[in-house]
Amino acid sequence: MYQRILVPVDGSPTSNQGLDEAVKLAKLTGATLRLVYVVNELTFATGFEIYTPDLIGLLKEGGEQILREAKARVQTSGVDVSTFLSENFAGRLCDIVVDEARTWNADLIVIGSHGRRGVQRLFIGSDAEQILRNAPVPVLLVRAAAAHPGDRLTTGGDASALQPLVAPA
Repeated sequence: MYQRILVPVDGSPTSNQGLDEAVKLAKLTGATLRLVYVVNELTFATGFEIYTPDLIGLLKEGGEQILREAKARVQTSGVDVSTFLSENFAGRLCDIVVDEARTWNADLIVIGSHGRRGVQRLFIGSDAEQILRNAPVPVLLVRAAAAHPGDRLTTGGDASALQPLVAPA
């Protein structure tokens, strides 16, 4: 069963739902979690920025804070946890996560996903989808359930309302 679960985190409610699901799974299997945060300047890119050391430092500090909070959340549940912060200023977040899964020898990746579709997905992109396509291990996508059939997926709700989607490696 799963003993090494990699969990990308960004501090969002959706990411926290994925983290909660990973904690539940780790408790069932005795797994260790590895929390990953990618400092990624491309998140803020418009093509006209000049990045200063101050901005990069703030991005890194924010990532470290998110990792500290997520780690504390996991530790209160009694699950073993480690963290990894990547300063990535050229590559895609999805590639960093897939590389870390290989390097750390993860058995599973658990991701909170917004479940964007259509035009939103076209313009925003989907790191979760690219991780799913390229991961060397199974991926568990966790997203909030739609309130009614046919509704768009939302990030609200508690972890008990999640619909996990598992894709094999």
